[in-house]
Amino acid sequence: DVQKHSVHTLVFRSLKRTHDMFLADQSNAPGKDDASEKIKRLVKIQDEYGPVKELARREVRSKQLQQAGSGDMVNGTSGGDLQNADGMRLSNSQQDMDKMDQSKALVAVNIGQQQMLVPKKAPTMPKPNWHPPWKLYRVISGHIGWVRCLAVEPGNEWFCSGSGDRVIKIWDLASGTLKLSLTGHVSTVRGLAVSARQPYLFSCGEDKMVKCWDLEQNKTIRHYHGHLSACYGLDLHPTLDILTSCGRDGTVRIWDIRTKACIHTMTGHTNTVAEVKCQAAEPQVISGSHDCTVRLWDLAMGRTRVTLTNHKKSVRALALHPSQYSFASGSPDNIKQWKFPDGNFLQNLSGHNAIINSLACNSDGVLVSAADNGSMHFWDWRTGYNFQRIQAAAQPGSIHSEAGIFAVCFDQSGSRLITGETDKTIKIYKEDESATEETHPINWRPDIYRKKKY
Repeated sequence: DVQKHSVHTLVFRSLKRTHDMFLADQSNAPGKDDASEKIKRLVKIQDEYGPVKELARREVRSKQLQQAGSGDMVNGTSGGDLQNADGMRLSNSQQDMDKMDQSKALVAVNIGQQQMLVPKKAPTMPKPNWHPPWKLYRVISGHIGWVRCLAVEPGNEWFCSGSGDRVIKIWDLASGTLKLSLTGHVSTVRGLAVSARQPYLFSCGEDKMVKCWDLEQNKTIRHYHGHLSACYGLDLHPTLDILTSCGRDGTVRIWDIRTKACIHTMTGHTNTVAEVKCQAAEPQVISGSHDCTVRLWDLAMGRTRVTLTNHKKSVRALALHPSQYSFASGSPDNIKQWKFPDGNFLQNLSGHNAIINSLACNSDGVLVSAADNGSMHFWDWRTGYNFQRIQAAAQPGSIHSEAGIFAVCFDQSGSRLITGETDKTIKIYKEDESATEETHPINWRPDIYRKKKY
Protein backbone atom coordinates (compact mmCIF):
# COMPACT_ATOMS: atom_id res chain seq x y z
CA ASP A 1 0.00 0.00 0.00
CA VAL A 2 1.12 3.51 -0.79
CA GLN A 3 1.58 5.53 2.37
CA LYS A 4 -0.42 8.77 2.34
CA HIS A 5 1.34 11.92 3.57
CA SER A 6 -0.14 15.28 4.38
CA VAL A 7 0.56 18.23 2.09
CA HIS A 8 2.58 19.84 4.91
CA THR A 9 4.94 16.84 5.10
CA LEU A 10 5.44 16.73 1.32
CA VAL A 11 6.20 20.47 1.11
CA PHE A 12 8.62 20.22 4.02
CA ARG A 13 10.44 17.27 2.40
CA SER A 14 10.72 19.18 -0.88
CA LEU A 15 12.13 22.21 0.95
CA LYS A 16 14.60 20.02 2.80
CA ARG A 17 15.84 18.44 -0.46
CA THR A 18 16.29 21.88 -2.07
CA HIS A 19 18.09 23.14 1.03
CA ASP A 20 20.49 20.18 0.98
CA MET A 21 21.26 20.73 -2.72
CA PHE A 22 22.07 24.42 -2.33
CA LEU A 23 23.98 23.79 0.89
CA ALA A 24 26.48 21.64 -1.05
CA ASP A 25 27.43 24.73 -3.15
CA GLN A 26 28.45 22.60 -6.12
CA SER A 27 28.47 25.46 -8.63
CA ASN A 28 31.39 27.27 -6.97
CA ALA A 29 35.01 26.51 -7.80
CA PRO A 30 36.95 24.59 -5.14
CA GLY A 31 39.08 26.65 -2.79
CA LYS A 32 42.80 27.11 -3.35
CA ASP A 33 45.10 24.59 -1.78
CA ASP A 34 47.99 26.37 0.00
CA ALA A 35 50.44 23.50 -0.46
CA SER A 36 49.87 23.25 -4.23
CA GLU A 37 50.09 27.07 -4.60
CA LYS A 38 53.43 27.04 -2.78
CA ILE A 39 54.77 24.25 -5.03
CA LYS A 40 53.60 26.14 -8.11
CA ARG A 41 55.45 29.31 -6.97
CA LEU A 42 58.64 27.34 -6.28
CA VAL A 43 58.50 25.70 -9.71
CA LYS A 44 58.03 29.10 -11.38
CA ILE A 45 60.97 30.60 -9.44
CA GLN A 46 63.19 27.67 -10.39
CA ASP A 47 62.18 27.93 -14.04
CA GLU A 48 62.65 31.71 -14.30
CA TYR A 49 65.62 32.36 -12.00
CA GLY A 50 67.18 28.89 -11.59
CA PRO A 51 70.53 29.73 -13.30
CA VAL A 52 71.14 32.91 -11.27
CA LYS A 53 69.31 32.20 -8.00
CA GLU A 54 72.25 30.78 -6.06
CA LEU A 55 75.01 32.93 -7.58
CA ALA A 56 75.27 35.61 -4.88
CA ARG A 57 75.29 33.05 -2.06
CA ARG A 58 77.87 30.97 -3.92
CA GLU A 59 80.19 33.95 -4.43
CA VAL A 60 80.05 34.89 -0.71
CA ARG A 61 80.79 31.27 0.22
CA SER A 62 83.78 31.03 -2.16
CA LYS A 63 85.22 34.32 -0.79
CA GLN A 64 84.90 33.02 2.79
CA LEU A 65 86.63 29.77 1.78
CA GLN A 66 89.46 31.69 0.10
CA GLN A 67 89.93 33.91 3.15
CA ALA A 68 89.88 30.85 5.46
CA GLY A 69 92.39 29.08 3.18
CA SER A 70 94.78 32.08 3.13
CA GLY A 71 94.42 32.47 6.94
CA ASP A 72 95.36 28.80 7.44
CA MET A 73 98.40 29.20 5.18
CA VAL A 74 99.53 32.26 7.23
CA ASN A 75 99.10 30.23 10.44
CA GLY A 76 101.29 27.51 8.95
CA THR A 77 98.56 24.93 8.63
CA SER A 78 97.75 23.15 5.37
CA GLY A 79 94.74 24.66 3.57
CA GLY A 80 94.85 22.04 0.81
CA ASP A 81 91.63 20.37 1.86
CA LEU A 82 89.81 23.69 1.92
CA GLN A 83 91.21 24.63 -1.48
CA ASN A 84 90.18 21.23 -2.83
CA ALA A 85 86.66 21.78 -1.50
CA ASP A 86 86.73 25.27 -3.02
CA GLY A 87 87.80 23.85 -6.36
CA MET A 88 85.09 21.19 -6.16
CA ARG A 89 82.44 23.83 -5.51
CA LEU A 90 83.73 25.99 -8.35
CA SER A 91 83.66 23.03 -10.72
CA ASN A 92 80.14 22.20 -9.54
CA SER A 93 79.05 25.76 -10.21
CA GLN A 94 80.71 25.52 -13.63
CA GLN A 95 78.64 22.42 -14.35
CA ASP A 96 75.53 24.29 -13.25
CA MET A 97 76.44 27.04 -15.67
CA ASP A 98 76.97 24.51 -18.47
CA LYS A 99 73.53 23.13 -17.77
CA MET A 100 72.05 26.59 -18.20
CA ASP A 101 69.62 26.91 -21.06
CA GLN A 102 71.55 28.16 -24.07
CA SER A 103 68.71 30.46 -25.03
CA LYS A 104 68.91 32.57 -21.82
CA ALA A 105 69.88 36.20 -22.14
CA LEU A 106 73.03 35.75 -19.99
CA VAL A 107 76.06 33.52 -20.54
CA ALA A 108 78.71 32.44 -18.02
CA VAL A 109 82.31 33.64 -18.50
CA ASN A 110 85.32 32.51 -16.42
CA ILE A 111 87.79 35.23 -15.42
CA GLY A 112 90.54 33.58 -13.40
CA GLN A 113 88.69 31.70 -10.68
CA GLN A 114 85.70 34.03 -10.67
CA GLN A 115 82.60 33.70 -12.79
CA MET A 116 80.62 36.48 -14.39
CA LEU A 117 77.32 36.61 -16.23
CA VAL A 118 77.52 38.80 -19.31
CA PRO A 119 74.69 39.61 -21.78
CA LYS A 120 74.52 37.27 -24.73
CA LYS A 121 75.14 38.96 -28.09
CA ALA A 122 72.10 38.86 -30.34
CA PRO A 123 72.84 36.52 -33.27
CA THR A 124 72.77 38.17 -36.68
CA MET A 125 70.59 36.63 -39.33
CA PRO A 126 72.38 34.28 -41.75
CA LYS A 127 72.27 35.32 -45.40
CA PRO A 128 69.13 33.93 -47.06
CA ASN A 129 69.18 31.84 -50.24
CA TRP A 130 68.11 33.67 -53.38
CA HIS A 131 64.73 32.62 -54.80
CA PRO A 132 63.27 33.89 -58.08
CA PRO A 133 60.09 35.95 -57.64
CA TRP A 134 56.73 34.37 -58.47
CA LYS A 135 54.25 35.76 -61.00
CA LEU A 136 50.65 35.02 -61.97
CA TYR A 137 50.27 33.18 -65.26
CA ARG A 138 46.78 31.63 -65.27
CA VAL A 139 43.34 32.39 -63.83
CA ILE A 140 40.74 29.60 -63.91
CA SER A 141 37.05 30.45 -63.52
CA GLY A 142 34.29 27.89 -63.14
CA HIS A 143 33.09 27.79 -59.55
CA ILE A 144 30.14 29.91 -58.44
CA GLY A 145 31.19 29.96 -54.77
CA TRP A 146 34.32 30.71 -52.73
CA VAL A 147 37.06 28.19 -53.53
CA ARG A 148 37.80 26.70 -50.11
CA CYS A 149 40.23 23.81 -50.69
CA LEU A 150 42.67 22.34 -53.22
CA ALA A 151 44.53 19.07 -53.71
CA VAL A 152 47.02 17.94 -56.39
CA GLU A 153 47.06 14.38 -57.71
CA PRO A 154 50.29 12.40 -56.99
CA GLY A 155 50.96 11.95 -60.74
CA ASN A 156 50.89 15.76 -61.17
CA GLU A 157 48.48 15.59 -64.12
CA TRP A 158 45.39 17.16 -62.54
CA PHE A 159 44.21 18.92 -59.40
CA CYS A 160 40.84 19.26 -57.70
CA SER A 161 39.09 22.14 -56.00
CA GLY A 162 36.21 22.28 -53.54
CA SER A 163 33.96 25.29 -53.23
CA GLY A 164 31.06 27.00 -51.49
CA ASP A 165 28.87 25.96 -54.44
CA ARG A 166 29.02 22.35 -53.03
CA VAL A 167 30.77 21.02 -56.17
CA ILE A 168 34.19 19.36 -56.43
CA LYS A 169 35.82 20.15 -59.79
CA ILE A 170 38.78 18.34 -61.33
CA TRP A 171 41.05 20.43 -63.60
CA ASP A 172 43.86 19.59 -65.99
CA LEU A 173 47.05 21.05 -64.49
CA ALA A 174 48.81 21.71 -67.81
CA SER A 175 45.97 23.38 -69.71
CA GLY A 176 43.63 24.51 -66.91
CA THR A 177 40.59 22.91 -68.56
CA LEU A 178 37.75 21.33 -66.58
CA LYS A 179 37.77 17.52 -66.70
CA LEU A 180 35.02 16.56 -64.25
CA SER A 181 32.52 17.89 -61.69
CA LEU A 182 31.48 15.79 -58.69
CA THR A 183 28.25 16.63 -56.86
CA GLY A 184 27.07 15.05 -53.63
CA HIS A 185 27.82 17.41 -50.77
CA VAL A 186 24.89 19.47 -49.51
CA SER A 187 27.06 22.24 -48.03
CA THR A 188 30.43 23.94 -48.61
CA VAL A 189 33.29 21.54 -49.39
CA ARG A 190 36.10 22.34 -46.92
CA GLY A 191 38.75 19.62 -47.38
CA LEU A 192 40.16 17.43 -50.17
CA ALA A 193 42.84 14.74 -50.34
CA VAL A 194 43.89 12.45 -53.21
CA SER A 195 45.26 9.01 -52.36
CA ALA A 196 48.65 8.03 -53.78
CA ARG A 197 47.94 4.29 -53.46
CA GLN A 198 44.30 3.87 -54.48
CA PRO A 199 42.20 5.63 -57.14
CA TYR A 200 40.35 7.46 -54.37
CA LEU A 201 39.54 11.09 -53.66
CA PHE A 202 38.43 12.07 -50.15
CA SER A 203 36.35 15.13 -49.34
CA CYS A 204 34.73 16.69 -46.31
CA GLY A 205 32.37 19.60 -45.84
CA GLU A 206 30.23 21.72 -43.58
CA ASP A 207 27.47 19.10 -43.92
CA LYS A 208 29.42 16.89 -41.39
CA MET A 209 30.11 14.40 -44.19
CA VAL A 210 33.43 12.75 -45.00
CA LYS A 211 33.17 11.03 -48.39
CA CYS A 212 35.35 8.65 -50.37
CA TRP A 213 35.01 8.98 -54.16
CA ASP A 214 36.07 6.21 -56.54
CA LEU A 215 37.70 8.01 -59.49
CA GLU A 216 37.27 4.99 -61.78
CA GLN A 217 33.47 5.16 -61.41
CA ASN A 218 33.30 8.89 -60.44
CA LYS A 219 30.90 8.26 -57.58
CA THR A 220 30.81 8.08 -53.79
CA ILE A 221 31.57 4.62 -52.44
CA ARG A 222 31.99 5.28 -48.69
CA HIS A 223 30.76 7.69 -46.03
CA TYR A 224 32.53 8.17 -42.70
CA HIS A 225 29.92 9.12 -40.10
CA GLY A 226 30.86 10.55 -36.72
CA HIS A 227 31.55 14.28 -36.79
CA LEU A 228 29.00 16.16 -34.70
CA SER A 229 29.45 19.45 -36.57
CA ALA A 230 31.01 20.93 -39.70
CA CYS A 231 34.16 19.15 -40.90
CA TYR A 232 36.93 21.67 -41.71
CA GLY A 233 39.94 19.66 -42.85
CA LEU A 234 41.25 16.22 -43.70
CA ASP A 235 44.53 14.54 -44.62
CA LEU A 236 45.68 11.07 -45.66
CA HIS A 237 48.43 9.16 -43.91
CA PRO A 238 51.29 8.58 -46.40
CA THR A 239 51.95 4.92 -45.46
CA LEU A 240 48.93 3.59 -43.55
CA ASP A 241 45.38 3.14 -44.88
CA ILE A 242 43.94 5.73 -42.54
CA LEU A 243 42.30 9.12 -42.97
CA THR A 244 42.34 11.97 -40.43
CA SER A 245 39.65 14.63 -40.27
CA CYS A 246 38.95 17.56 -37.97
CA GLY A 247 36.15 20.01 -37.46
CA ARG A 248 34.09 22.37 -35.41
CA ASP A 249 33.33 19.73 -32.75
CA GLY A 250 36.93 20.20 -31.50
CA THR A 251 38.02 16.63 -32.28
CA VAL A 252 40.49 14.93 -34.61
CA ARG A 253 39.07 11.66 -35.89
CA ILE A 254 41.09 8.79 -37.34
CA TRP A 255 39.24 6.57 -39.83
CA ASP A 256 40.08 3.19 -41.31
CA ILE A 257 39.63 3.81 -45.05
CA ARG A 258 38.34 0.33 -45.89
CA THR A 259 36.11 -0.58 -42.93
CA LYS A 260 34.81 3.02 -42.38
CA ALA A 261 35.44 2.49 -38.63
CA CYS A 262 36.49 5.41 -36.45
CA ILE A 263 39.73 4.12 -34.89
CA HIS A 264 40.33 7.11 -32.58
CA THR A 265 38.44 10.21 -31.61
CA MET A 266 41.24 12.41 -30.31
CA THR A 267 39.93 15.04 -27.93
CA GLY A 268 41.84 17.80 -26.18
CA HIS A 269 41.28 20.94 -28.20
CA THR A 270 38.76 23.30 -26.61
CA ASN A 271 37.62 24.96 -29.83
CA THR A 272 37.28 24.34 -33.57
CA VAL A 273 40.15 22.35 -35.09
CA ALA A 274 40.93 24.15 -38.35
CA GLU A 275 43.74 22.06 -39.86
CA VAL A 276 45.19 18.57 -39.54
CA LYS A 277 48.32 17.10 -41.14
CA CYS A 278 49.75 13.57 -41.33
CA GLN A 279 53.28 12.27 -41.81
CA ALA A 280 54.97 8.87 -41.69
CA ALA A 281 57.41 9.71 -38.86
CA GLU A 282 56.54 10.46 -35.24
CA PRO A 283 54.45 12.43 -34.40
CA GLN A 284 52.19 11.15 -37.13
CA VAL A 285 49.30 13.59 -36.64
CA ILE A 286 49.54 17.38 -36.10
CA SER A 287 46.53 19.64 -35.57
CA GLY A 288 46.04 23.41 -35.27
CA SER A 289 43.02 24.91 -33.58
CA HIS A 290 41.13 28.12 -32.83
CA ASP A 291 42.03 27.60 -29.14
CA CYS A 292 45.49 29.04 -30.13
CA THR A 293 47.31 25.72 -29.67
CA VAL A 294 49.03 23.21 -31.93
CA ARG A 295 48.92 19.58 -30.78
CA LEU A 296 51.20 16.72 -31.79
CA TRP A 297 49.37 13.41 -31.34
CA ASP A 298 50.53 9.92 -30.50
CA LEU A 299 48.66 7.88 -33.11
CA ALA A 300 49.05 4.50 -31.38
CA MET A 301 47.77 5.74 -28.01
CA GLY A 302 45.24 8.19 -29.45
CA ARG A 303 46.26 11.03 -27.16
CA THR A 304 48.36 14.21 -27.14
CA ARG A 305 52.16 13.97 -27.07
CA VAL A 306 52.92 17.69 -26.99
CA THR A 307 50.78 20.84 -26.81
CA LEU A 308 52.38 24.00 -28.21
CA THR A 309 50.88 27.13 -26.63
CA ASN A 310 53.14 29.85 -28.10
CA HIS A 311 50.53 31.38 -30.40
CA LYS A 312 48.33 34.15 -29.04
CA LYS A 313 45.63 33.84 -31.72
CA SER A 314 43.83 31.02 -33.50
CA VAL A 315 45.93 28.66 -35.63
CA ARG A 316 44.26 28.07 -39.00
CA ALA A 317 47.17 26.81 -41.13
CA LEU A 318 49.91 24.17 -40.91
CA ALA A 319 52.62 23.20 -43.42
CA LEU A 320 55.09 20.32 -43.20
CA HIS A 321 58.52 20.76 -44.81
CA PRO A 322 58.93 18.16 -47.60
CA SER A 323 62.45 17.07 -46.58
CA GLN A 324 63.31 18.61 -43.20
CA TYR A 325 61.93 17.17 -39.97
CA SER A 326 60.06 20.40 -39.18
CA PHE A 327 56.80 22.26 -39.77
CA ALA A 328 55.28 25.74 -39.65
CA SER A 329 52.05 26.98 -38.08
CA GLY A 330 50.28 30.17 -39.14
CA SER A 331 48.31 32.55 -36.95
CA PRO A 332 47.38 36.26 -37.21
CA ASP A 333 50.14 37.15 -34.71
CA ASN A 334 53.07 35.24 -36.26
CA ILE A 335 54.11 32.30 -38.37
CA LYS A 336 56.20 29.98 -36.21
CA GLN A 337 58.56 27.19 -37.24
CA TRP A 338 58.92 24.08 -35.07
CA LYS A 339 61.17 21.05 -35.00
CA PHE A 340 59.87 17.52 -34.64
CA PRO A 341 59.42 15.29 -32.68
CA ASP A 342 59.02 17.40 -29.52
CA GLY A 343 57.87 20.66 -31.10
CA ASN A 344 61.01 22.66 -30.26
CA PHE A 345 60.62 26.29 -31.34
CA LEU A 346 62.91 27.25 -34.24
CA GLN A 347 62.05 30.81 -35.27
CA ASN A 348 59.37 33.42 -35.78
CA LEU A 349 58.31 34.81 -39.17
CA SER A 350 56.64 38.11 -38.39
CA GLY A 351 55.24 40.73 -40.72
CA HIS A 352 52.21 39.07 -42.31
CA ASN A 353 49.65 40.97 -40.24
CA ALA A 354 46.42 39.34 -41.39
CA ILE A 355 44.37 36.21 -40.74
CA ILE A 356 46.48 33.49 -42.36
CA ASN A 357 44.21 30.87 -43.91
CA SER A 358 46.77 28.60 -45.56
CA LEU A 359 50.48 27.73 -45.69
CA ALA A 360 52.45 25.73 -48.26
CA CYS A 361 56.12 24.80 -48.53
CA ASN A 362 58.11 23.32 -51.42
CA SER A 363 61.42 21.42 -51.54
CA ASP A 364 63.37 24.57 -52.53
CA GLY A 365 62.64 26.05 -49.12
CA VAL A 366 59.96 28.52 -50.25
CA LEU A 367 57.19 28.96 -47.67
CA VAL A 368 54.02 30.73 -48.82
CA SER A 369 51.47 32.23 -46.45
CA ALA A 370 48.07 33.32 -47.80
CA ALA A 371 45.69 35.57 -45.92
CA ASP A 372 42.07 36.62 -46.03
CA ASN A 373 42.90 40.15 -47.26
CA GLY A 374 44.30 38.71 -50.52
CA SER A 375 47.97 39.08 -49.55
CA MET A 376 50.57 36.37 -50.11
CA HIS A 377 54.00 36.44 -48.52
CA PHE A 378 56.91 34.31 -49.77
CA TRP A 379 59.54 33.36 -47.16
CA ASP A 380 62.93 31.68 -47.21
CA TRP A 381 62.39 28.68 -44.90
CA ARG A 382 65.92 28.54 -43.47
CA THR A 383 66.31 32.18 -42.46
CA GLY A 384 62.72 33.43 -42.29
CA TYR A 385 63.50 36.21 -44.79
CA ASN A 386 60.42 37.59 -46.60
CA PHE A 387 61.61 37.91 -50.23
CA GLN A 388 58.31 38.72 -51.95
CA ARG A 389 54.82 40.03 -51.24
CA ILE A 390 51.90 39.72 -53.68
CA GLN A 391 48.46 41.28 -53.42
CA ALA A 392 46.09 39.06 -55.40
CA ALA A 393 44.23 40.91 -58.16
CA ALA A 394 40.45 40.66 -57.91
CA GLN A 395 38.64 39.02 -60.78
CA PRO A 396 37.04 41.65 -63.13
CA GLY A 397 33.42 42.06 -62.12
CA SER A 398 33.89 40.97 -58.51
CA ILE A 399 33.93 43.45 -55.66
CA HIS A 400 37.34 44.41 -54.32
CA SER A 401 36.49 43.20 -50.83
CA GLU A 402 36.47 39.69 -52.35
CA ALA A 403 40.24 39.41 -52.25
CA GLY A 404 40.76 36.67 -49.66
CA ILE A 405 42.77 33.50 -50.28
CA PHE A 406 41.43 30.36 -48.61
CA ALA A 407 43.72 27.65 -49.96
CA VAL A 408 47.24 27.53 -51.33
CA CYS A 409 49.24 24.49 -52.45
CA PHE A 410 52.22 23.60 -54.61
CA ASP A 411 52.05 20.97 -57.33
CA GLN A 412 54.17 17.82 -56.93
CA SER A 413 57.21 19.40 -58.61
CA GLY A 414 57.06 22.56 -56.45
CA SER A 415 57.26 24.78 -59.55
CA ARG A 416 53.57 25.79 -59.72
CA LEU A 417 51.60 27.44 -56.95
CA ILE A 418 47.80 27.09 -56.98
CA THR A 419 45.53 29.38 -54.93
CA GLY A 420 41.78 29.22 -54.26
CA GLU A 421 40.19 32.61 -53.64
CA THR A 422 37.03 34.43 -52.61
CA ASP A 423 36.50 35.92 -56.09
CA LYS A 424 35.53 32.33 -57.08
CA THR A 425 38.67 31.83 -59.19
CA ILE A 426 41.68 29.55 -59.02
CA LYS A 427 44.97 31.31 -59.78
CA ILE A 428 48.21 29.57 -60.77
CA TYR A 429 51.61 31.19 -60.18
CA LYS A 430 55.05 30.20 -61.44
CA GLU A 431 58.61 31.41 -60.94
CA ASP A 432 59.83 34.24 -63.17
CA GLU A 433 62.36 32.60 -65.54
CA SER A 434 63.89 35.93 -66.59
CA ALA A 435 64.74 37.01 -63.02
CA THR A 436 68.35 36.82 -61.79
CA GLU A 437 70.13 37.84 -58.62
CA GLU A 438 71.15 41.09 -60.34
CA THR A 439 67.64 42.07 -61.47
CA HIS A 440 65.98 41.07 -58.17
CA PRO A 441 68.67 41.37 -55.48
CA ILE A 442 68.13 40.26 -51.89
CA ASN A 443 67.42 43.31 -49.76
CA TRP A 444 69.46 41.87 -46.91
CA ARG A 445 70.64 44.10 -44.07
CA PRO A 446 72.05 41.91 -41.30
CA ASP A 447 72.49 44.86 -38.94
CA ILE A 448 68.71 45.39 -38.89
CA TYR A 449 67.31 41.86 -39.01
CA ARG A 450 67.74 40.13 -35.66
CA LYS A 451 66.33 36.84 -34.54
CA LYS A 452 63.73 37.96 -32.04
CA LYS A 453 63.12 36.04 -28.84
CA TYR A 454 59.46 35.36 -28.11
